[in-house]
Amino acid sequence: MESNKEEQAEATLWARKSWALLSAVRSQSPLIQCITNFVSMDLMANTLLSAGASPAMLHTLEEIPDFTPQVHALCLNVGTLSADWLPAMKLAAQLARKSGKPWVIDPVAAGASGFRLKACLELVELKPTVIRGNASEIIALANASVGPTKGVDSSHESTDAVESAKSLARASGAVVAVSGAVDIVTDGERVVGAHNGVAMMTKITATGCSVTALIAAFIAVDQTHVLEATAAALSLFGIAGEMGMEMANGPATLRIHLIDSLHGLDEERVLSRVKITSLL
Repeated sequence: MESNKEEQAEATLWARKSWALLSAVRSQSPLIQCITNFVSMDLMANTLLSAGASPAMLHTLEEIPDFTPQVHALCLNVGTLSADWLPAMKLAAQLARKSGKPWVIDPVAAGASGFRLKACLELVELKPTVIRGNASEIIALANASVGPTKGVDSSHESTDAVESAKSLARASGAVVAVSGAVDIVTDGERVVGAHNGVAMMTKITATGCSVTALIAAFIAVDQTHVLEATAAALSLFGIAGEMGMEMANGPATLRIHLIDSLHGLDEERVLSRVKITSLL
């Protein structure tokens, strides 16, 4: 009985934290610079706008010295990585860190090629605040090895990557998030799970990229509780997916309703639907 009360108290605390963070994003409208892939730009920008943040899809090397120090957070995504874009990503990460701004990396298909893995490892050396990927990507980074992949899709469940995520978090100093049926978030010691979302979200390109951008917005408004902000962003994006699925006929309409639902999230829905639990 005591255990049930503790679990209920924890659930209420997570829900209230999540609502407070979303409210802060809406009131502060943090400017989030996204250097991302061609596939994800549209959905990432619309996700940030729907949550109340302000997206800037700026990636030109020449503009970064003037622009990046002014943003509230930076989001790097290597989905359509090219040698031309890598210097801009590195410079932006360096400037964000120097300016005391949080930044997030999405190591898309990190283990797919030697070039991609090396680039991701070099970016991780620049001390991201959060690393968010699927299980296969996090395992590849933790092991620093190229391995079998399914393109950008994961060959593993998120729960398969818990130890790799903890190891990567300890080695990098970043909070590590692993997307999956249960989203895992760890700082190397604590491990929490966000249990929201629907399977159909995996049938829409760039949902993972978009939740990474949302994480950037959440840590922009609370740099002191990075693990909590990361878990809240994952949970709320998942709730938007659940609400969108109630109206959707398939992936195309879910995409539309996902954005609408994120925009329309209110306190009642957040407090009743957030499902974040401590796993370790």
